[in-house]
Amino acid sequence: MKVVAIVQARLASSRLPAKPLLDLGGATALERCLRRVRRFTGVDEVVVAASDRPGAEILARVAARAGVETVLGDEDDVLSRYAHAARYTHADVVVRCTSDCPLLDPGVSSAVVAAFVADGAAAYASNTLDRALPRGLDTEVMSADALFAAERDATERPAREHVTWYLYQHPVRFRCLSVPTGRPDDLSRHRWTLDTLDDYRLLHAIFDRLGPRADDAGLDDVLDAVRRAPALVGYNDDVAQKPS
Repeated sequence: MKVVAIVQARLASSRLPAKPLLDLGGATALERCLRRVRRFTGVDEVVVAASDRPGAEILARVAARAGVETVLGDEDDVLSRYAHAARYTHADVVVRCTSDCPLLDPGVSSAVVAAFVADGAAAYASNTLDRALPRGLDTEVMSADALFAAERDATERPAREHVTWYLYQHPVRFRCLSVPTGRPDDLSRHRWTLDTLDDYRLLHAIFDRLGPRADDAGLDDVLDAVRRAPALVGYNDDVAQKPS
C-alpha cells in the first residue's frame, strides 16, 4: 500500500496572491509546509499539486529545493488535480494538505494517517470533522478509490474546489472517520493558516518568535510562543474562513 501526501499550491489566490512564496523566517510558506509534510510517519512520497497556470515553474523550483516533485493540474478543478497527482504517483492512499498550512504538526498529522490505516474500512479520515485543533493543522486522508469515485461522480462546485467535500457529504457511501485530538483543550479558536494579510502578519510574528527551531516546533511550542506574546492571541480572529 503506497501512501502519498499531496500538497496543493497555486499563486492566484484572490485574498492573498502568491501566498506560497511569502517569506516566513527565511523560507517560503511552501517550503515550511513541505519540510513538515516530509516528516509525516507512514507517508511514502510527497508531491505538490500545482495549478497549470503561468508561474507554476516558480512553485516547482521552490518544491524542488525541499526535495519534492511537482505535478500540474487544473487551476479551478482541484479535485481533478488531486486525482491526476494520485494516478501519477500510483497512490493507494492520499493524504491531503495545503500550502496554506506552514505550521502543520507532523505528530498530529501522522496520527490521522495511522488511524486511517489501522481502521482498514474507512474511505476518509480527518481531524477536521469535529474541529478542536487550530485551523492550519488540518489533515485529511482518503483511499485513492474514494478520491477517484468523487472525481467521477461529483458535479457540485464545492466538490470540485474543496476535494474532499463530496466524501463527507455522503457518509453512507463513504465511511468517514473522525480522528480525535487526544487533548482535553479546545484550540479551535486559533487560526494558523495563510489566507489573508492578517494571517500572514500573525504567522510572520510566530516564525520570528520560533527562530531557528521553527521547523521542529510542534503544536505546544507554537501555543507557547503565541501565549507569551499577548498581542498575538486573537490577532486574526475577525478573518472569515472561506466556506467549504
